[in-house]
Amino acid sequence: MPSLDDLKKRIGSVKSTQKITKAMKMVAAAKLRRAQESAESSRPYSDTMNDVIGSISKKVVSTSSGRNLLTGTGDDQVQLLILFTSERGLCGGFNSSITKKMREKIEDLKKLSKTVKIICIGKKGYDILKRKYSDLIVDVIDMKAIKSVSYQDAKDISQKIIKMYFDNEFDTCSIFYNKFKSVIDQIPTDQKILPIETEENNDIDLKSSTSMLDFEPGETEILEELLPLNFAVQIFKALLESAASEQGARMSAMDNASRNASDMIDKLTLFYNRSRQAVITKELIEIISGAEAV
Repeated sequence: MPSLDDLKKRIGSVKSTQKITKAMKMVAAAKLRRAQESAESSRPYSDTMNDVIGSISKKVVSTSSGRNLLTGTGDDQVQLLILFTSERGLCGGFNSSITKKMREKIEDLKKLSKTVKIICIGKKGYDILKRKYSDLIVDVIDMKAIKSVSYQDAKDISQKIIKMYFDNEFDTCSIFYNKFKSVIDQIPTDQKILPIETEENNDIDLKSSTSMLDFEPGETEILEELLPLNFAVQIFKALLESAASEQGARMSAMDNASRNASDMIDKLTLFYNRSRQAVITKELIEIISGAEAV
């Protein structure tokens, strides 16, 4: 049974921890608003970019069998998987959920005898994957020094990946990131960005609106400019979604930690008071017994 002094120290330690978790929750809440606005504002741009490229590509007749950023190589033997996680912990299941989705994808590809290469953007994803897939990781991109994600950061990453593609290092590319939905809900997302997969958009029928248009210069020249831009935009969207999801997950995790600390403090305080009362009662009994003996 712990002594009263030990219980008192433990209560003080839990209270100190609670102060830290409350402070981290407030910091995450302050960062979340801006990150959420950035993530949500990027979605229409990236989705429309994909729709435009999909619409223009319908009018392009491919005359080359070489590598391009629209249709890929036509092969999918070597697949590059890009994982977006955080640089720091204490954010609940944010890192483990998206890493689990990637591990499932890796195992599925291995069953099909595909060659897998991994790029980790964020230290925590690398720390999890290196235990089992260290031989598959070809690069780790450190984002620790970046306070706020910018388009230039995404462009630098996309240029590195595009260079790898044209150096014949992989055939297809997919990104894995947490899509922000709410503070308590982040959706692990798997998106193929090479070759480009376009989705039907019922709100804006870009395919029909561009079917009667002529392009100047031609569609091929436009795609040569748009495809690298779209690649960077999709990376940028993933970075923004991941940043917003991280802050939301951290805010929720720190709120839960603060609540658990309050419950623990209440239980320890009750146990401390009962132990203290027992000690006082024991001392009174000893005094009374001694007086009666005299």
